Amino acid sequence: MKRGGKYTSTLVWVAMCALTATQVTACFLLYSRPGLTMLRNAGWVILWTAGLFGVIPIITLRKRGGVPKGQEYIQTTVLVDSGIYALVRHPQYLSFILINVGLMLVAQHWSVITTGVVAAALNYVIIVKADKEGIEKFGRDYERYMKKAPRINVALGIIRLLQNRGPKS
Repeated sequence: MKRGGKYTSTLVWVAMCALTATQVTACFLLYSRPGLTMLRNAGWVILWTAGLFGVIPIITLRKRGGVPKGQEYIQTTVLVDSGIYALVRHPQYLSFILINVGLMLVAQHWSVITTGVVAAALNYVIIVKADKEGIEKFGRDYERYMKKAPRINVALGIIRLLQNRGPKS
């Protein structure tokens, strides 16, 4: 990776985290405002779902990723394409986007919506970069994996999984 590219990636990551922190703070401060209960409840369901998409990959990568002893779970040496990674390629980044959406629905305030939209967009930029890094690290295996599992589209991931489990000709 080029040095300038690394700095840009870091800047995008920091901006996304700062916006999400701002969004969380604003949501906390604005939570008691009147709003549509159904949307607020949907937001809570999305936030709990985000938690699952955030935690399950940690367990999966530690178990199947060939992580060297003493290293962080993201230091995989093996391409993991099973479990949650058969559903979507970037479950933790999806988790961040779900947090943004969930907070928007819980708070129902323009400031939370604005920061959430920008943070989610920056997160998507990070996801695209992560795919490029996956190709650099795992080569053709990652390119094949990209054809099997969608970036973050859970519905498409479920459809593809169901199609692959059907009867073989």
